[in-house]
Amino acid sequence: MNIDSETGKTKVLILGGTGEMGQWFTRFFKDRGYEVTVWGKGGKIEVAKKLEVPFASDLEAVIPESDIVIVSVPINATEESIAEVAPKMKAGSLLMDFTSIKVKPVEAMRKFTPGDVEILGTHPMFGPTIPTIRGQTVILVPVEGRSEKWFPVIRQLFEDSGAHVEITTAAEHDRLVSVLQGLTHFAYISIGTTIDRLDFDIKKSRKFVSPVYSIMLDFVGRILGQNPYLYALIQMENPGVPEVHEAFIKECEELSGLVRAHDEEGFVKKMKAAARKYDDTAHALRRSDKLINSRINEYETILNSIGKVCGFSHIYSGNIHVGRLEKVGPNEVVLKKLVSKGTAPYIKNKFIKLNLENLHLLSESELKRWREDNLKHSVRDISVLIPEGADPEIILRAVNTNKYLADCKISDIYKLVDETVSDKNVSRSEKLGVTYRITIFGDCDANYVETEVASLLLGLGCRIREKNLKIEK
Repeated sequence: MNIDSETGKTKVLILGGTGEMGQWFTRFFKDRGYEVTVWGKGGKIEVAKKLEVPFASDLEAVIPESDIVIVSVPINATEESIAEVAPKMKAGSLLMDFTSIKVKPVEAMRKFTPGDVEILGTHPMFGPTIPTIRGQTVILVPVEGRSEKWFPVIRQLFEDSGAHVEITTAAEHDRLVSVLQGLTHFAYISIGTTIDRLDFDIKKSRKFVSPVYSIMLDFVGRILGQNPYLYALIQMENPGVPEVHEAFIKECEELSGLVRAHDEEGFVKKMKAAARKYDDTAHALRRSDKLINSRINEYETILNSIGKVCGFSHIYSGNIHVGRLEKVGPNEVVLKKLVSKGTAPYIKNKFIKLNLENLHLLSESELKRWREDNLKHSVRDISVLIPEGADPEIILRAVNTNKYLADCKISDIYKLVDETVSDKNVSRSEKLGVTYRITIFGDCDANYVETEVASLLLGLGCRIREKNLKIEK
């Protein structure tokens, strides 16, 4: 791997780095210690500033200084971009492309790069709305004799980050993608345009559909809501897609003909044949059940949290909203929002509506961490005499089970003298005293929680320290 002698970092240049996918990978490489520079045809320097990376104003000077150059531009501009930058790259560097097709970009990289520059076809099988690469698939297309040094480095980078890496050839990639993207995107877009043609009310229909159809509609909407130029190019630039379209349209026509003819046996025969070819219907059922049940279970958990303090993380912005859950609807929740340190825990009538589809419900541990970090807490000391032979640390563990406590610790351990006067005789006995310092979450009634902790200590055989007990010097 080439490393810059001054910074000790590998230099990465991303062409199209101001686009959505380019920005995603700018953050990805930057977070892993790479020195990233971006360039975009639109000259959006403000995007580079937001990402806190340099913009390559003098592209001609930056290319030969870079260890890795990544082409992340529209499919129909990829070959032209490769032809422009590849001849200017330095010996030992790497040229990658992030295009949805591979045959043409790999051919262009082979044609225009000097022999001492390595090349690696790359296709991230996810979009820029995905928060992390963990669990995502990245396809790599190494070229024999031209990917020896950098291929294992890039593969390890993705795998160490939690991605699943698949290795294939350019031709096999384009054949697979013509179905994986060319067919599925086409089918989803066709459903969307058909709904538009029928003037069908999607919003109203959601009141009637089951979770499985709601999820299907969400996938249609997911595709329709993204960059239409990108999806147009995915359909138009892969030479294998027209054949896939032809097969799809023919099947639609045949199935429609069976329906019109009321040919039940013909329809069943086609469906059974497809199921045999699919060869994974049982696993598909279980995986889809898992997805559906996960969605149902989270909604049930949210419903059962009405009246309680809970937290939601916004999937895209990362913002966290915490408060008492007041209302749950099919598509939104209403919180009486909890505010941060330095103010009262709740603001009167400070309500916020949040769209459920954008939210991740915080787990108990995530919510606890947020409350620890963001609320102004109350601190109380409770001094007790513990039973003879008892362990203060074990009692501490019992106190720490209280869900209203941000923290509990032993602030002091000391010996006490208990003086009892009877018939002018004074009896003295030695006791072990412990002061437990409790930190109470700022959204809780501190007096109530203190009383609850004191009751627990009494139940464990402790005695609240009395005034006639003197600390032994």
